[in-house]
Amino acid sequence: MLELKNVTISYGDRPTVKNFSMTLKKGEIASLVGESGSGKTTVIRAVLGLLPGGGKVTDGDILFEEKSLLQNTNEQWRKLRGTDISMIFQDSGAMMNPIRKIGSVFTEYIRTHEKIGKKDAWEKGVEMLERMRLPDGNNIMKSYPFQLSGGMRQRVGIAMAMTFRPKLLLADEPTSALDVTTQAQIVRQMMELREEYGTSIIMVTHNLGVAAYMGDKVIVMQHGTIMDQGDREHVLRSPQSEYTRSLIAAVPTLEGERYV
Repeated sequence: MLELKNVTISYGDRPTVKNFSMTLKKGEIASLVGESGSGKTTVIRAVLGLLPGGGKVTDGDILFEEKSLLQNTNEQWRKLRGTDISMIFQDSGAMMNPIRKIGSVFTEYIRTHEKIGKKDAWEKGVEMLERMRLPDGNNIMKSYPFQLSGGMRQRVGIAMAMTFRPKLLLADEPTSALDVTTQAQIVRQMMELREEYGTSIIMVTHNLGVAAYMGDKVIVMQHGTIMDQGDREHVLRSPQSEYTRSLIAAVPTLEGERYV
């Protein structure tokens, strides 16, 4: 469904991601893990055609349903983003206009991608919020982003991203700014959405525990290069690189039990 083939991403003459390859099947979750600056976010922004500041794919190819995304026109990207491919960010609230209510942003988003009246778009937004187990979707639609907790804002972001049942969801550190309890709730809900919709997910995280819990496969990055890649059990039980071994060793234990 998605394939990155020997992708190199550069800013000017400087490659920041080098020879990156991965495949993702329908309904599969790949966890992309590594420290800040390792190139994780750069990879998923390249998939969505949203590399900032003059970044470009200088080698390799990115295929979505066997078609190269690198050949997309602006119109093709407009149709693809938010429908077949969606993205959630580290703080969805920060991506929203602070002086616009959630309902205004959500209904506009829906009507950008679907010919639908305001009332029906509002109801669709409420339904998606309540699917994310947010109490009283109507009240949330009438709220400003700053009136919601971080966890609620993330659920709003996920609800928006999943509105059109995307085939691929790109999740950029969606739990890193949340407390541990809320992290666990968000992760479980993302797993449930995968089961319900058959959505493939690339989960970008620096948290190896989250990566191991969610990922069918795990990809470990450092300095723009893949250090380890494979099925979750293979990477965690038989890491090939010293860097991956150090990440695993750093995961906390609870009463002697290790989560990865």
